[in-house]
Amino acid sequence: MLFNPKKLLVIAGPCSLENERVCRAVAGALVKIGRRHRELQFVFKGSFDKANRTSLAGARGTGLEAGLKLLAMVKRDFGFPVLTDVHESVQVPAVAAVCDVVQIPAFLSRQTDLLLAAAATGRIVNVKKGQFLSPQEMVHVTGKLRQGKAREIWQTERGTTFGYQNLVVDMRSFAIMKRSGLPTIFDATHAVQLPGAGGGKSTGEREFVPPLAKAALAAGADGLFIETHPNPAKAISDGPNMIPLAELPALLASCLAVWKTVRG
Repeated sequence: MLFNPKKLLVIAGPCSLENERVCRAVAGALVKIGRRHRELQFVFKGSFDKANRTSLAGARGTGLEAGLKLLAMVKRDFGFPVLTDVHESVQVPAVAAVCDVVQIPAFLSRQTDLLLAAAATGRIVNVKKGQFLSPQEMVHVTGKLRQGKAREIWQTERGTTFGYQNLVVDMRSFAIMKRSGLPTIFDATHAVQLPGAGGGKSTGEREFVPPLAKAALAAGADGLFIETHPNPAKAISDGPNMIPLAELPALLASCLAVWKTVRG
C-alpha cells in the first residue's frame, strides 16, 4: 500500500509533461522540499495527452510513448512513484507498465470499461470526481473499482460545475467521500479553473489555490494534487491555475502546518 496516513500525500508535477527540462526542474524541486519536510509523501504526475482541450487548437502534449519515457526517467533518476492519466482502455497496459498510479480523469469517472481496465492492472487507481457528480455518487464510482479488484483506490475532489465557466468546492465533500474509507485527495489547482473562459481555452485563478488547499486539509482531505511549473506563463496547458515552482515550497510548508494541526 502506497498511501501512508502518517504522511501528507502530495501529487505534484506539471500539467503536461512537455519535455525533459521541465520534468527535471520540477522533480528536483520536489526532492529538495522532501528533504526539508519528511512528513510529505510525493507522487510525481504529468500528462502525456491533454485529450479534453477546449478547442482543437489546444496543445495536447508529448504523446504516449514519449510521455512514458519521461515518467520512467523521473522514476529512475529521482526515485518518485509516478502517475499519469488514461483516456482509453487501450492505453492502460502501457501506462501500467511504467506508472505506479493510473489516474482516471474527472470527465471519464463514470466510464465503466476504463475503470475496470485500470483496476485490473494491479496498480493504484486514482479517480477524480466528475465536475457533474455529487460527492455522494462517488461511492458508485469507487464501487466499480472495488468490484474490479483494484489493489488500492484513491479518490480526488476537483470542484463542481457552478453555472457557466466556474467551479465551486463544497468542503462537505471530504467528509462525505471519506465515508467509503478511501484516501481522499483535493485537486487544488484544477479546482480554481474557469473552464472554457479563456477564449477557446480554460483559464484560472491561482491566487485561490492556497486558501482552498488549506481549507480542504482542515476539512479532512488526506492529500493534495498540485500542478506546478517553472514558468506557468509559458506552459502549454493550464498555466493560469498552476503554481509557479518557486512558490511551491512555501505553499507546501503552510499546508503541512494545517495538516499537522488538524491531526493533533
